[in-house]
Amino acid sequence: MRTSVGTEGLTRRGMMARVSLVVGGAIASAFGAEGLSSQTMKQIPVTPVNGEKATLHYEFELKATPQRVYHLLLSSKEFAACTGLPAEIDAEVGGAFSLFGGQIVGRNVDLVPGQRIVQAWRPAHWDAGSYSIVKFELKAHGAASTVILDHTGFPVDDADSLDKGWHEHYLDKLKKYFG
Repeated sequence: MRTSVGTEGLTRRGMMARVSLVVGGAIASAFGAEGLSSQTMKQIPVTPVNGEKATLHYEFELKATPQRVYHLLLSSKEFAACTGLPAEIDAEVGGAFSLFGGQIVGRNVDLVPGQRIVQAWRPAHWDAGSYSIVKFELKAHGAASTVILDHTGFPVDDADSLDKGWHEHYLDKLKKYFG
């Protein structure tokens, strides 16, 4: 798995422009499938650039089809079964989601079945109206998939906590679920 964190000097206007690009289809994302391979996991160190906004980047392989993981990420029942925590997910563009018993909330911005999921995403403790962007991109490799996960536009001070959360609540859970 490759993990990286960087910062971007995004203003609210810059973030809204990025969201507009996402809605317009200019930003691609999706999610890969079944069973993380520990041999393909590499971590890239956190590298803040200007101290305003940060990004997290992960690339890893799962032993499943892109369609299978796409379905899991947008199914309330299957996501809850995978993570062991309550989830409410409206699997439509513009649909709201609430994950981990309301700890993470947001809306689906762009959905391309089996290829891309883009979400306006935030922990519930952030100020109302403050969102980051999460993109899942899925690329098939035979019976497996490469997952590219990018989380952008969040405060640098949250990087370590968010990185830990991605590993504990998504990546490790997916490995176990699809393992």
